[in-house]
Amino acid sequence: MVNEDPISVPPLNVATLFGQPQKPSIKQSSWYLQLQMGNTWILTFHLLLLLLHSNAAKGAISVGVGVGGRGGIGVGIGIGNGGSGGNTPGPSGSSVPNLNNAFTALQAWKSAITDDPLKILDTWVGPNVCSYKGVFCSNSQDDNGIATTASTESSVVAGIDLNHANLKGTLVKELSLLSDITLFHLNTNRLSGSVPDSFRDLSSLQELDLSNNQLSGPFPTATLSMPSLVYLDLRYNNFSGQLPDELFNQRLDAIFLNNNNFGGEIPENLGNSPASVINLANNKLSGSIPFSFGFMSSRLKEILFLNNQLTGCIPQGVGIFTEMQVLDVSFNSLMGHLPDTMNCLQDIEVLNLANNKLSGELSDVVCSLRNLLNLTVAHNFFSGLSQECSRLFNVGFDFSDNCIPGRNMQRPQPECSGIPGGSLNCLRIPAPKPLVCATLAATLSKHANSHSSSP
Repeated sequence: MVNEDPISVPPLNVATLFGQPQKPSIKQSSWYLQLQMGNTWILTFHLLLLLLHSNAAKGAISVGVGVGGRGGIGVGIGIGNGGSGGNTPGPSGSSVPNLNNAFTALQAWKSAITDDPLKILDTWVGPNVCSYKGVFCSNSQDDNGIATTASTESSVVAGIDLNHANLKGTLVKELSLLSDITLFHLNTNRLSGSVPDSFRDLSSLQELDLSNNQLSGPFPTATLSMPSLVYLDLRYNNFSGQLPDELFNQRLDAIFLNNNNFGGEIPENLGNSPASVINLANNKLSGSIPFSFGFMSSRLKEILFLNNQLTGCIPQGVGIFTEMQVLDVSFNSLMGHLPDTMNCLQDIEVLNLANNKLSGELSDVVCSLRNLLNLTVAHNFFSGLSQECSRLFNVGFDFSDNCIPGRNMQRPQPECSGIPGGSLNCLRIPAPKPLVCATLAATLSKHANSHSSSP
């Protein structure tokens, strides 16, 4: 297993949230991607804060972002009077069906928590769930999305944030009664068991963070029935089994599945996903990177395959991602030459190819990428360097443990006499030199159509 360094994330304040968001800095390590997940989930979070703002007008709002000890990201909200963590209570004595359901759900869940060292659930007493610590309410809305008037005003539970609460226990089916919840953040606790099938009824949920717990069982398919979900974080748990094909047909912007026990092949429809960030690292995935990877949405900014059991070639279609910033395929068993289309990755900042069985010459296809900040090709079988790559050899990029003549820290000659994957037939698409990146998508599409129609 690869160790990841924690990432330092500056706290966000109200001015930052309601103005131009600040981009967190990336710590250059093997886990540089933890928080660089695009802006969509942050924007979703802003919208939730706007909903909450009307109920919190008399209280202080503070928002912080943190990283758990094993990499789980926590977004914490503090809203209310005196730092209790709950919203301003709704109308006194009001009887609202949604809040009654929320009371039933939260009390059922409280009974399934066996250890609460921070005494958070001590505040979960009585029917006013909007006063519970970690529970956040907003005014309900009519069918047109407009907040109800004062005469008909009622509150609904819009979010639960219990990140870093260190709760021990299980999730219960009654939580599906929280029909209005938009945000459910539970990272860095000690929750075990499986995700209840009833979670499919959380039709308003946009963000689900169950990372850094002890959850197990197969992939929680209930999450595939949540029509509003855009951010799914299941990393650092004990989920196992194959990834369902349906996962990559969902309208998810961020998919974090790293550090589980998922196995089998990556579904062939990976390319259907519109996500901007996908993290499949540190699992037991096997087979090749699907050919459809080359036809994913151009919105893809970061994808991590590191530390699995992948074989075969790096797909030629990788060059379509002209806006990709991070690509990490390290610690697998990929073979063959690097595709020429890599020279289209003009926005790539971090490219990690280390600890594979890649071969051939390291050419300007990789070394001329203008925004490259971190290139790691160590522990492969590369046998030559272009002039541009020779220049990078001396600026801190890692070329060690290859088969490059005349260079220090290379493999001993006996290991270089038989290049792994010498008979591997990687797809090579003929193209003029230099490759015209603007026509790459059309070229690949034409080739894919002819390839699929051949017997």
